[in-house]
Amino acid sequence: MIKTVLTEKLPIKLWLDDMEPDAMAQARNLANYPFAFGHVAIMPDAHLGYGMPIGGVLATEGVIIPNAIGVDIGCGMCAVRTSLNEISRDNLKAILGGGSKHRQGIRSAIPVGFKHHKKRKDRSLMPPRDRVEKVPGSVVLKEYASARKQLGTLGGGNHFVEIQAGDDGHIWLMIHSGSRNIGYKVARYYNQLAIKLNKKWEASVPKKWQLAYLPLDSAQGQHYLTEMEYCVAFALANRKQMMHQVKKAVTDVVGDVTFDPIINIAHNFGALESHFDADVMVHRKGATRATEGLTGIIPGSQGSSSYIVKGRGNPESFMSCSHGAGRKLGRKQAQRSLDLKAEIKRLDDRGILHAIRGKRDLDEAAGAYKDIAAVMANQADLVEIEVKLTPLAVVKG
Repeated sequence: MIKTVLTEKLPIKLWLDDMEPDAMAQARNLANYPFAFGHVAIMPDAHLGYGMPIGGVLATEGVIIPNAIGVDIGCGMCAVRTSLNEISRDNLKAILGGGSKHRQGIRSAIPVGFKHHKKRKDRSLMPPRDRVEKVPGSVVLKEYASARKQLGTLGGGNHFVEIQAGDDGHIWLMIHSGSRNIGYKVARYYNQLAIKLNKKWEASVPKKWQLAYLPLDSAQGQHYLTEMEYCVAFALANRKQMMHQVKKAVTDVVGDVTFDPIINIAHNFGALESHFDADVMVHRKGATRATEGLTGIIPGSQGSSSYIVKGRGNPESFMSCSHGAGRKLGRKQAQRSLDLKAEIKRLDDRGILHAIRGKRDLDEAAGAYKDIAAVMANQADLVEIEVKLTPLAVVKG
């Protein structure tokens, strides 16, 4: 489903019926961006972000925009199908762990929120650093020692570990997380550098758009590209370490279990790609690559379904799809307006071991998110559903 807006310099193609005014204003800025290519693609989970809507896809010629990728570079999903066909509630509680009765488990092995490991992880678990060693004053190298303590940690916000039941008859494991502080530091440094340089060059991009750029043929642009790609690799390494711990928690409780190979997909990154006979820099901010046949992951909220999908390779979306359900309420708005008892009851009635405890947790309640079924229906031309997953137990930061 595509709705096309033709009032700007370039078309805006939307895979949703309605878009909040502030996010639409950001999409219009993208459509008038001097280096934008072809059209702007807005996924069905889109909502307001910094500079660019989350759920936006922007192709550019000759430049890369740090803020069009965002502060959690490489944030994404991984999932693993297990050989289990069912799992008891008691076993789920033991796998989650962390309480007085179950002291081990996921909560003991994976630090959440701002917590890190006390000891640095082995260098062999980190991505190779040979390319970033050639970047003068590399942000990655400055943060490298700290990042070794953050490897295998979840973070906060909408990041989660989830155990799910698939309609394929299997129990699945899923993780959503990113590049932790190292990605944030890289994003902030290069966005500030881009702002400074754009001011020096008297660039035509208004500062209030929050879309300062770096030329791809400049040293600064190449340095950002190198460090951004490292953060994408770190985010994958981070998810792999957590998945290792989740699988261990499962086998410790259940016993003999086999696991399929990991599925991984990022949704905050930039990549040089060929579209419409042109080589362009595709910025995906809260959007997932969906080339033909590519296996992807589209999560819902902790109270709704998630999906394993196959990409259809639709050129109109720059071969992309949504990265999740998408927020319908801002974090503070959700905390103010949602009913705590009603949200807890919604999850309890479905038997989900969830992470809603108090008012401040309502920013991640199911009611803060769009209807994932409607989001999936709106992108039927972008992806094909392979497996529908229902949440059983959730760990959040």
